[in-house]
Amino acid sequence: MAGHFYADGDIVDIYRWFATEAAGSSPTWQAVCSWVADTPDVAARLDRLPGMKRQPQLFLAALRHLGAPLVPGPALADWVDRHWEQTQRTILGHSTQTNEVGRCAVHLPLLAGLGAQAGPLALVEVGSSAGLCLLPDAYAYRYRFTDRPDLVVGEGRPEIGCRIAGATPAEAAYALPDIAWRCGIDTAPLDPTDPEVGAWLRALVWPGQPEREERLARALDTVARLPRVPVVTGDALEALPRVVAEARRHADTVVVMHTATLSYVPRERRARFGDLVRGLGARWISCEGERVVPEVRDQLSPGPDGGPARFVLALDGRPLARVGQHGGWIDWL
Repeated sequence: MAGHFYADGDIVDIYRWFATEAAGSSPTWQAVCSWVADTPDVAARLDRLPGMKRQPQLFLAALRHLGAPLVPGPALADWVDRHWEQTQRTILGHSTQTNEVGRCAVHLPLLAGLGAQAGPLALVEVGSSAGLCLLPDAYAYRYRFTDRPDLVVGEGRPEIGCRIAGATPAEAAYALPDIAWRCGIDTAPLDPTDPEVGAWLRALVWPGQPEREERLARALDTVARLPRVPVVTGDALEALPRVVAEARRHADTVVVMHTATLSYVPRERRARFGDLVRGLGARWISCEGERVVPEVRDQLSPGPDGGPARFVLALDGRPLARVGQHGGWIDWL
């Protein structure tokens, strides 16, 4: 996994950077990451983890999962020292598969827009985790606009809220999409009905965000009542051609989407992904950090400095919006 900041970056720089990512979203994780960067003994332990296991999200989730005190200082340092073997096992045995269902609110307008143009869709999600975002039509959405009343889509289902700014582009619509077939691809798929999986997904939610925990619980309950969505275990670049070929048996329009997935892929492979999707004749919805997808990054004008971390929502490599990394807002470009 060479060629990735998490794998080969300086561990202090990694944790200082993640502290800025958490700023405004989770003061707890901001404080813990800053503390790690300033605590050589803890930083040294984390530096010895292999490759992508050095990413802060795994250590932070392990702290929550194992019940560590989350206040930086001597008590946390002592806890890490006494529980390091268990913490390390947890990190090595898990992945950062947040599966934040709130992100469906930013996917939905593009899926609905594509469906309005082309009819039923076949949906393929790369990095599907427990599959919660493969079921955007299982939830309701409350879109809050600055210039008109709220719009609720799909009433009677578990509701996801999303704030809208900017003019909605022609490619987007606010409606439930017609999905004829769906499938995930993941290197380590999760079973949403497994209590241990639910516990790990809850640990991945950042402290101080109870609405995300409640939304996750509702989504897990909803998915448990529905037929299981097929998930292919494997590398996306290798599995995507055969999955898209199968998808074409069910709908003329195949949509490949991913959120916070390519950020974990080595740099040299990211540029190949868009070319692969286009070569397969599929539509491509990406939702990644501003610098993750090279062709999207190169089309962006400078965004606002500071504030909560944001992703860029793009269709077929063209950026359409900046969005909240957990799906809470869309700012159309």
